[in-house]
Amino acid sequence: MKLYHMDFEPVGRRGQCQDNESLLDCARRLGVGIISLCGGQGTCHCCKVRVLSGTVSEPTSSEQEVFSPQELQDGWRLACQTYPISDGKVSVPAESVTTPQRIQVEGLEITVHPEPPVRAYHLQLPTPSLSHPQADADRLLQALNQQYQLGCSQVDIDVLRILSPRLRSWNWQCQATVRNDEVVAVSPYPSRQLGLAVDLGTTKIAGYLVDLSRGQTLAAKGIMNPQISYGEDIISRITTVTKSPAEGVQLQKLAVEALNELAGDLCAEVGADTEEIVEAVVVGNTAMHHLFLRLPVRQLAYSPFVPAVSQALDIKARDLGLHMASGAYGHILPNIAGFVGADHVAMLLATEVGQAKGLILALDIGTNTEVSLVNNGEITTVSCASGPAFEGGHIKDGMRAASGAIERLRIATDGIQYQTIDGVPPVGICGSGILDAMAQLYLAGTVDHHGRMKDNHPHLRTDQKQRQFVLVSEEERDGNPAIVITQQDIRELQLAKAAIRTGIQVLLETNGGSEEEIEQVIIAGAFGSYINVSSAITIGMLPSLPLDRFRQVGNAAGMGAKLALISSSKRSQAQDIASRVHYLELATAPNFMSTFSQASYLGRYRLRQGKRREID
Repeated sequence: MKLYHMDFEPVGRRGQCQDNESLLDCARRLGVGIISLCGGQGTCHCCKVRVLSGTVSEPTSSEQEVFSPQELQDGWRLACQTYPISDGKVSVPAESVTTPQRIQVEGLEITVHPEPPVRAYHLQLPTPSLSHPQADADRLLQALNQQYQLGCSQVDIDVLRILSPRLRSWNWQCQATVRNDEVVAVSPYPSRQLGLAVDLGTTKIAGYLVDLSRGQTLAAKGIMNPQISYGEDIISRITTVTKSPAEGVQLQKLAVEALNELAGDLCAEVGADTEEIVEAVVVGNTAMHHLFLRLPVRQLAYSPFVPAVSQALDIKARDLGLHMASGAYGHILPNIAGFVGADHVAMLLATEVGQAKGLILALDIGTNTEVSLVNNGEITTVSCASGPAFEGGHIKDGMRAASGAIERLRIATDGIQYQTIDGVPPVGICGSGILDAMAQLYLAGTVDHHGRMKDNHPHLRTDQKQRQFVLVSEEERDGNPAIVITQQDIRELQLAKAAIRTGIQVLLETNGGSEEEIEQVIIAGAFGSYINVSSAITIGMLPSLPLDRFRQVGNAAGMGAKLALISSSKRSQAQDIASRVHYLELATAPNFMSTFSQASYLGRYRLRQGKRREID
């Protein structure tokens, strides 16, 4: 038996592979989660990888059926059918990665020259004396301005409250952190300069702890937003706050407590203290933004859906309730409209679509889906109320992407093939699995293009006068209730996908473009990062375009927040992006109702002026 060294990118796992084990088995042993519904038989074609370097076994007949000669020449293979013959490197595309690891991929580094708004300066101050009894703060400012040619004129009040005893305990040597003309922190020399970037989502909060001097992410973590106890959708939370302002205080408190706990966990992971965090950037949709800042939200629920503020804000972290350095600030990126917030601005910033040439479509898919069409730098944006269906909400056996959720699914001639998160027995089905199920039912002819279930499959049955398709039977679950997709589930999914497709079409028609002209489709968001694009095309949620035009970028909002944290120039770019966006209110667009109606159909088709033309 021979051993070869294999690198699996972009997940960054590497180790020894045996010559008698497939790349799939090797990857799993090394902790790389690759999807395989058929158990490594080469029939489901889910485990696609690309061999970047090294020698591997010859393509099998299964692979020759899947890949063209050019694709095989370019290194595309099925991991379950491919065996190493030398050391090598393998790229695992996003669509082949299991859900938990796909979420980890969201944290990939984006290189940017560090240009943070806060700077640290080392000072050795002269000791006070009877002949020079200068005030401690004045002594600090004078040293900063003389030694580093700054124009620093003030010290934060909370820094003043700790300055005198700390300078003496440190023997008059310290590190001063300056933001614009203000000292916002003093610490022992040397100390780290840490930043916190946060994507404050409706259901999930993603946090990134960053070394500001190097622009490097030290730790990242995602947690559930505790505000979901007040409703999983934004409108429920707005209604709650409108009825009871006291509940608004509680909602803000929940978010702040979650952020403080998240910051503490991230710091503990790298052996740091939250006092070392000298700057934060927070992004979120407009409602989350307003709830976090305790701004009025009532006007967001009524036409014309006007935000209280749109420009970027700099607020003392302590005024938000965040536990950081004494005088640290939280920077909040700008909003665009009532239902397009700072998170979408951050996504546009991270993907750099504003500088792209040609026709680019950018989607951030979630309970509320934001869609932007970029036409040679001109940006037009809509908001689509896609609802919680793709996150498991309002689906009979739907659940979030957690252990035991069916994340991928295929209807085969010999039964239902599926893969669960963590490979444990199934307990429900999450968004990516729901999307696969809908596409598979349509391809099998069990659901027609109207979305109606047809009685033509042994897994179909009627329960309480409603048809349902059994994915996992009671027998397979040892007597527990079956996991099913119901007719009502299909209707919920049709509404969700029709909202997204309608938004895309309205943008195209407003800009005089067509689907065929789209050069690239960028898909962001926690859900968008792990959907099967082929399934989304099959059900008509996304335009029918070649797969190489789609790019799944994970949590681009979080990446944009990190960029704004690290670089002052990126903050300026974010403000510029927000000011350039032309926002369209979807419901007021011409042909909206007819387009929405046609977009609810399943299958591959083109839309134009509220009419649908099916394509092969």
